[in-house]
Amino acid sequence: MSNKAKADIIILLLADEMIWEERCEELASILVVDDDVDVADTIRRSLLNRGHQVTAVYNGVEALEVARQAHPDLIVLDVIMPQIDGIEVCRRLRQDAKMAHVPIIFLTAMDRLVDKIEGFEAGADDYLTKPFDIQELELRVRAVLRRSVPPVHAEPDVLNVGDLSLNCRTYEAKAGSKVSLLTPIEFELLYFLMSKTGEVFSSERLLQEVWEYPPGTGDPALVRMHIKNIRDKIETEPRQPHFLRTVSRHGYTVVSG
Repeated sequence: MSNKAKADIIILLLADEMIWEERCEELASILVVDDDVDVADTIRRSLLNRGHQVTAVYNGVEALEVARQAHPDLIVLDVIMPQIDGIEVCRRLRQDAKMAHVPIIFLTAMDRLVDKIEGFEAGADDYLTKPFDIQELELRVRAVLRRSVPPVHAEPDVLNVGDLSLNCRTYEAKAGSKVSLLTPIEFELLYFLMSKTGEVFSSERLLQEVWEYPPGTGDPALVRMHIKNIRDKIETEPRQPHFLRTVSRHGYTVVSG
C-alpha cells in the first residue's frame, strides 16, 4: 500500500472519530462523585477538556440529589464515602425507574475480587481501581458513552429467542413468568448474544464487541461477573443455565431451547 493510500485511510478514520466525538460530546453530561476533592476535580478537569459537561460532588447524599435532578448521561462513582457509600448510591439509583438506565463506572481503591463482585451486583457497568491512569478512565468513559448513543439502525421493540424475550424499550428480560430489569451493560450484553443466537463468543471478543475496548484491554472478569448477574435474573437455576450457557474453554452463547 502506498504512503498516500495509508494517509487517506488515516484521514478517514480521524474524520469518523471526530464525528462520533461531536455527537457524544453534545450529549454527554457526567456526574463525578468522590470524597477526595483533588481526585474529583482532576477527573472533572480532564473530562471537561474532552468537551463534556461535568459536575463534581463529594458525598453520597449529594450524588443522589444531583443525579435525580440533573439526570446525567454517565456517573463516575467512588465507593468509600461518608454518609452513604457508592455501593448504596448505585443500588438506590438502580431501584429508581427514572435512573435505572444511567451507566455507572465505579472508580475506587477497593481492588479485591469480592469488592468488584459487590460493585457489579449493585449494578455497576464498569469498575476501575485506584491508582488509575486518567487516559484509561477517559477510554472507559468513551466506551460507555458510545454504547449509550442510540443506534442508527432500527431495533425491534422486543427480541425473542425461544422462551426468552428482551424488551428493547424498557430493558426488561422475561424468561417464562420471570421478569427482571437489566442494567445498561447487562442489556447490551444480552442483546448482543441474543442477536447472534448459537454463536459462541470468548470474553476477549465480548470486551471488544460489547464494551468496545481495544484488543488486549479490559478484564475478562468483567464479562464473567455480568454473565453471572444476567443468569441470576433470567435463569430458574443460574448454576445450570438453560438460556445463557458456557461452552468450556470457548466462551458464552445464548441458545433457543
